[in-house]
Amino acid sequence: MNILVIGGGGREHTLAWKLAQSKIADKIYAVPGNPGMADVAECIPGSVEDNDFLVKLAQEKNIGLVVVGPEVPLTNGIVDDMAKVNIPAFGPQKAAAQLEGSKSFSKAIMKKYNIPTAKYEVFIDADKAKEYIKQEGAPIVIKADGLAAGKGVIVAETLQQALDAIDEIMCDKAFGSAGNSVVIEEFMEGEEASVLAFTDGKTIVPMIPSQDHKRALDGDKGPNTGGMGTYAPAPVVTPEIMQRVQKEILEPVINAMQAEGHEYKGCLYAGLMITSEGPKVVEFNARFGDPETQVVLPLLESDLGEIMLACVNGTLADMQIKWSDKAAVCVVMSAGGYPAKYNKGDEITGLDKAKDAGLLVFHAGTAKKDDKIVTNGGRVLGVVDIGDDIKSAVDKVYQNIDLIKFDNVYYRKDIAHRAFNRK
Repeated sequence: MNILVIGGGGREHTLAWKLAQSKIADKIYAVPGNPGMADVAECIPGSVEDNDFLVKLAQEKNIGLVVVGPEVPLTNGIVDDMAKVNIPAFGPQKAAAQLEGSKSFSKAIMKKYNIPTAKYEVFIDADKAKEYIKQEGAPIVIKADGLAAGKGVIVAETLQQALDAIDEIMCDKAFGSAGNSVVIEEFMEGEEASVLAFTDGKTIVPMIPSQDHKRALDGDKGPNTGGMGTYAPAPVVTPEIMQRVQKEILEPVINAMQAEGHEYKGCLYAGLMITSEGPKVVEFNARFGDPETQVVLPLLESDLGEIMLACVNGTLADMQIKWSDKAAVCVVMSAGGYPAKYNKGDEITGLDKAKDAGLLVFHAGTAKKDDKIVTNGGRVLGVVDIGDDIKSAVDKVYQNIDLIKFDNVYYRKDIAHRAFNRK
């Protein structure tokens, strides 16, 4: 069958690359795609937020499966619109995608169904939010309630930072209408991890746990970003912790969504804090994580296309999903200055040399100009290696990453440091 991947970043490049290996895939299309995806998919320009265009395209190209990468098309109801014309789409419908689209909705579900998470309050009034912060003290976490492209969360270490965060989100509208209301949460101590899972609304199957590196600079310093690198498996998620995640978080939330009349199908992303009391939810996302996908999917040995169809058709319980026992590491090469101001349009060289050295290179923010690949975003490339263990994968990436060159390139030099410190 023909498959349509919606999106154009590193996550979508990884999805298209993995789907190209599927027995069910005849041809893969991507909207808008990126120059790296052109190796495995036909890229078609267009907006991922234009549902009418996407539905029409899916009909014209005789698409048998739509795979939605980013969150905005999901909260815009693209899965619902595809269903109206009988085109199967992997991802939750609009009502279920609120689990990511509204942090207050998500927290209310967790509270009602006793799913472990941080204590919180929701505010639509900035002055009342500030009163609450003064009462609770710091450190404290301030989140824009709506979608903010992974950036609407401020971990305030001091009272002043917390009060400034309210001004930034609610008064200055740094994240637009996403900041019309805020969720204020207690600060959780522990180590973060991400567990993505396949679900058909009844059965939920976790993927290999991974760990993202959100801060821009080495040593987890600097501002929060969309993610500077990942590795999998994350040793903080022991087999015992994984069992608790399944029983205390994944199964209860899928059952909760079913009970609320919002059946959840697709990929569920649980951002977790592994605390001294056990795993607690930091946030849920309604899709594959970026850059977690870049390390999790290369370790999947089963057919991704078949798994996705089983999720859509409600037959996931019949699938045997196999994983590699190797490790994968992704280092994000970013444009200097990211996540603040950065340059676009700089030529990228050495991509073929990196591939020849055995690395997987997933394009995140690139474009084609005069037959050259140029930078076109803050996070430019995800450079990935699969090794027998985390150390060998990390070593290979860092030994070869400088084969790829562009002006003012920046990347963290300490991806997976927590895995090593643990040992």
